[in-house]
Amino acid sequence: MRLVLALCCAAHAFVGPHRSAPPRLQATAQEISAKTEGTETIFSLEEVQKILPHRYPFALVDKVIEYEAGKSAVGVKCVTFNEPQFTGHFPDRPIMPGVMQIEALAQLAGVVCLQMEGAEPGAVFFFAGVDGVKWKRPVVPGDTLVMEVEITNWKAKFGIAKATGRAYVDGNLAVEVGQMTFALAK
Repeated sequence: MRLVLALCCAAHAFVGPHRSAPPRLQATAQEISAKTEGTETIFSLEEVQKILPHRYPFALVDKVIEYEAGKSAVGVKCVTFNEPQFTGHFPDRPIMPGVMQIEALAQLAGVVCLQMEGAEPGAVFFFAGVDGVKWKRPVVPGDTLVMEVEITNWKAKFGIAKATGRAYVDGNLAVEVGQMTFALAK
């Protein structure tokens, strides 16, 4: 019996999968998490929701980490497979739709615009136009979309704002918008 067992084990060693020690992680979760140390949250999700009217499934700014009143903001969107658009875009290769990437940038611009002089609490900015869009890479579940917007023009009298925006994944440009136009609902 021992001989049969030994032969079976020896045969498995030659035809079975090669099992070696798993490779050591290049970095631990703690080390990776520490890379974000010092990144302050300026507006949490709850605070963003007090500014923007968007709600699930269309709230596309998870937090704001840089903010200059009336001028610019940097925000984060954590892309997850649980979002409803991924059931159809695309079933076997989920990709964040480009128009939703632009909408995420527009919502971040809304965080800035809705706090500017002339925008009353509870006001809504409508997306009125977009020009000069360039997509550089797909955005997929698991990505962290880090977005930046800059308000380039604000006409409080007319409630019109213009902004530019860019979004990055892993430090690489994913989408760039030459100009977004917004109109304040009166």
